[in-house]
Amino acid sequence: MDTFKRSFVTSLFILLVTVTAFSAGYLTNMYSPSSRIELPLLKEAYQIVKNHGLQELPEGPSLEYGMIRGLLEAYGDQYSVFLEPVRTELESNSLHGSFGGIGVSLGTDDDGNYIMYPFPDSPAEIAGILEGDRLSEVDTMMINAGMNVEDIQAAIRGPVGTNVSITITRPPGYETFEFEVKRAEISLPSVTWHIDSKESRLGVIVVNIIADPTPGEIEKAVEDLKSRGATHFALDLRNNGGGLLNAGIDTARLFLKAGAVIQQQYRGKDVVTYDVEKPGPLSDIPLVVLVNENTASAAEIIAGSIQAQDRAKLIGSPTYGKNTIQLVFSLQDKSSIHITAAEWWIPDLEFPSGEQGLLPDILLTGSSEDPNAALREAASYFFPQS
Repeated sequence: MDTFKRSFVTSLFILLVTVTAFSAGYLTNMYSPSSRIELPLLKEAYQIVKNHGLQELPEGPSLEYGMIRGLLEAYGDQYSVFLEPVRTELESNSLHGSFGGIGVSLGTDDDGNYIMYPFPDSPAEIAGILEGDRLSEVDTMMINAGMNVEDIQAAIRGPVGTNVSITITRPPGYETFEFEVKRAEISLPSVTWHIDSKESRLGVIVVNIIADPTPGEIEKAVEDLKSRGATHFALDLRNNGGGLLNAGIDTARLFLKAGAVIQQQYRGKDVVTYDVEKPGPLSDIPLVVLVNENTASAAEIIAGSIQAQDRAKLIGSPTYGKNTIQLVFSLQDKSSIHITAAEWWIPDLEFPSGEQGLLPDILLTGSSEDPNAALREAASYFFPQS
């Protein structure tokens, strides 16, 4: 697996890590902070740096954060990571599908300035913010080119019903405007859908992340696409790095009639099997599944269980190959540790196998360079005479 691919998906999992703990909230205070751990070398090194270093040791939590990262680096698992409070909150928002905010997405211009794109009928649009406005200040925080976008998002978001001051400059004259915007609950859809541009009978369901709302959003997508004339469907899991384990299992159950979705095992525990308890509401729709090298984890659960039961053909390139589960533990300051705690596999399927992902039934070479190739193949598969 090449370095670019590995680094891309690893960074994605740091933000959208596959967890079980989210379904019941974070696992908090599992261990007493008073537990004593003897680390004599660390203590000795700390004193040396403190007493003899030219620079002062950092103040606040940054020193502890660095030690935690060092601990996880020594642990040696690329999916066991530490997230500071801001990234922890953003992750939770993404996986649960909503947050308190003003309804804007942020982009950058050629100089790295942050540009605002308000959602239709959002608090930001209602307040008067326009697409293309350059963000210059959030409350008292000045916004500069190259700032961490997660810090900006965290400043904009907050409890529903509270106000946030947004200052922008507006092209072409870059006159300054200030808006007082009341935060509202903003939904983050995990699924989007459309009719294929060249085959009106093909409905395309794009799953961006596996989150709590995903199964219901897929059912809504199919209903809407049918009303617009779709008779066959492509479930697009390309570039989907995973999400919530339970949501992935429930999504797979939508399309299956019976059998096992996955089996999983924690260290020292018995194997647990997740079965399909009754035929899913979408178990009879004509279906193909689109995958690529960035289809991973919970998305591979969906694609792999569908493939294992011959429910639908997989089209695209081999998937990433990640079969571990991370638990999320909240720390005292609302930062979090994600620790690999279990593994899963698909019964009766040769997955996982080392770093080998799922092998598509219809293998496309160079499909990443041409994102429309998989859709054309799906249309040809369903409608060969068209």
